[in-house]
Amino acid sequence: MNSNNSVFGQTLAQLHSKFIIVQVLVVIFICVNLLLIVTFFKNECFYTTARYILFAVTLLSDSFLFLVSDLLFIFAVFRVTMWVSLCSVICISVLLYLIVTPVTLTAMTLERYVAICMPLRHAELCSTRNTLHVILVIHGLSSVPYAVFLFTFFASASLDFYHQYRICSVEILIVYKWQDHIRSAVFQFYFLIMCLIIMLCYFKIMKVARTASEDDKISSKGLRTVALHAFQLLLCLIQFWYPLVTSTLTHIDFYSFEHVRFFSYIVFNLSPRCLSPLIYGLRDEMFFTALKKYLSCGLCDRK
Repeated sequence: MNSNNSVFGQTLAQLHSKFIIVQVLVVIFICVNLLLIVTFFKNECFYTTARYILFAVTLLSDSFLFLVSDLLFIFAVFRVTMWVSLCSVICISVLLYLIVTPVTLTAMTLERYVAICMPLRHAELCSTRNTLHVILVIHGLSSVPYAVFLFTFFASASLDFYHQYRICSVEILIVYKWQDHIRSAVFQFYFLIMCLIIMLCYFKIMKVARTASEDDKISSKGLRTVALHAFQLLLCLIQFWYPLVTSTLTHIDFYSFEHVRFFSYIVFNLSPRCLSPLIYGLRDEMFFTALKKYLSCGLCDRK
């Protein structure tokens, strides 16, 4: 009896520590994002420039994703159940914005390609009007995989299933194994396509940058900016491995599954989205200058 109580106490302590770790990370992430979003809207030059508009889209989508996914995490910790029909709507919105950020970052890569390799057409192709159209295209492309996933769910689940009460998670939408295989295949396909686009664009960008730097037209600082942008995209593409990792863990015992799943969530989902805005927002010279100005004004106002 005592051994059972001690095991239960250890499990409860581990659960509380995981809960605290996730909440601290989410609060830090949301605070950083809110600061970057406020800085974006306080400077007109940002919301009339294509790459900053797309950056704001990633901030908003990531913030929404973390708020909703954290809410689901809290429900799971405290064993709160809800209708499967309501859960399916929440999960689809989470899955949609899980892919919006990488697709947006791929669009930002194409914008950098146009800016460096086609500078004379950059103003025309990357106008504010065209950028808004691109945002619609991004959401359309992001919804395609989950339209397929949702169709397979509706085709597989019975009507009674929607009225059941379950702890909400994406896994409840997977009624049969073949649905999980379809999800993994779609993620891998998107991962491959975006990797190819990023590689092709950056090979061309680096080639142009190196050629120009020989004539002192582009400084080494510009090359570092390109490298940092590529690293940011890589971090956000890592999240595509999260569902692939979790889908392979269902064959091990539940206790180990929970530990590895939590680790995968931190490494593949939380970390890339926390580091991405820091790398792009705080390392971008123009944005960082505006951020410092906004913070200094705020401190002066307090004094």
